[in-house]
Amino acid sequence: MINPLVLPELRELLHDEDSATLSEILADLLPASIAELSEGLSVEETWQLLDHTSIERQAEIFSFYSIPKQVEMVQGVGIERMSKLLEIMAPDDRVDLLKQLDPEVVEDLMPLVTKAERQDIRMLLSCPEGSAGSVMTTEYATVPPDATVEHAIALVRQQAPSRETIYSIYVLDDKRHLIGFLSLRDLILAKSTAHVRDIMRQDVVSVRVDVDREVAAQELAQYDFLAIPVVDDQNRLVGIITSDDVIDVMQQEATEDALLMGGVSAMEENYLDVSFFTVWRRRAVWLSALFLAELFTFTAMSSFSKAIEAIVALSFFVPLCISTGGNSGSQAATLITRALALGHVTIRDFWRVLRHELLMGLALGVTLACIAFVRVTLTPHSMLGNANRFMLSFVIAQTVAIICLWGTLVGSLLPIGFKRIGIDPGYASSPFVATFVDVTGIVIYFSIAKVFLL
Repeated sequence: MINPLVLPELRELLHDEDSATLSEILADLLPASIAELSEGLSVEETWQLLDHTSIERQAEIFSFYSIPKQVEMVQGVGIERMSKLLEIMAPDDRVDLLKQLDPEVVEDLMPLVTKAERQDIRMLLSCPEGSAGSVMTTEYATVPPDATVEHAIALVRQQAPSRETIYSIYVLDDKRHLIGFLSLRDLILAKSTAHVRDIMRQDVVSVRVDVDREVAAQELAQYDFLAIPVVDDQNRLVGIITSDDVIDVMQQEATEDALLMGGVSAMEENYLDVSFFTVWRRRAVWLSALFLAELFTFTAMSSFSKAIEAIVALSFFVPLCISTGGNSGSQAATLITRALALGHVTIRDFWRVLRHELLMGLALGVTLACIAFVRVTLTPHSMLGNANRFMLSFVIAQTVAIICLWGTLVGSLLPIGFKRIGIDPGYASSPFVATFVDVTGIVIYFSIAKVFLL
């Protein structure tokens, strides 16, 4: 067999129409490996490759392609062929694809799938973007509470081929209310004559279909489940979120937060696949906004021009003081944003965070103030002009301590404030916090200097 990581050899096999070797590759490799290998093929070459395996295998491989690749493939093939794949694809995967297609294409596809699949697709498409419903699958195993274990095993065996997972089995009443659950292990180890209601667990942990997907992911991770049920407002089971979906959610949320904290608009595409203009636009918007905000430092310093003229040495320590605030604020913002993302901190913890960061800001401020005091006292006399060495050292040390405290409080409380008003805490990014603290730090610095030195 060829090296599965060499794209030119795969192209050569397609060109030679070596069906035997291509079928062997598609049968032996994992779907994800096949998708990775063929990602660089053209649309025609990709479909030519998939022709050498079953429709079920095609659906598995197709789901591992990037969304842009999937969209390209849909546009490059007949609608009828794509409709067959949609019926076999996992519900959450096909909905992710359909959300990226033009509405006209979606409407053309709908009549070509079965009525049951069409209803399922429309239900999932109606879920709000970013909600638990938007990442759930409707392929889950269920049993009634009055079934015997023997009958329940037969039901699960019957459902297994069309279910994403059967390790978690949900117990529903005749109105589809979720009343319990059990694992496949529970079912296999129980006596065949026992009833499901006698062995099921009734303390079901579930999430509402309209909650944020990040909350659902945190719930699943907290309880270490393989899947977590999703219910509507009447506690009727509408889907499940599996552990692989949670990995995707966590990756997307972490990527979004990292980009926002770096001052870049969120990007779902691969970095090198995005056009130069798109990357420029997303970065330029943030940088321009931050640059305009930084212009206020000029305004702030100009208002203290007389103080700078009187004691020129004050200007030497401006970068030292304002960078202290930016660094401490960015550090605090990163810690709190991460804690919010993991559920370690909520908006109800505002006062606890305030007390904690107040003490932390004071401790850090005193630490940096001591370093600053020593550094200023070692400044050559020729650079100090008419400024008193020890009074200037005291002013700089005091300023560093206060700005460090201020930056720590702003960086820690701003993400919680954003969360409280419904804005992504990631927007309380390091550049945003640093810019805000820079401007206010200038005012703090020269205000203290005017009191003690002028």
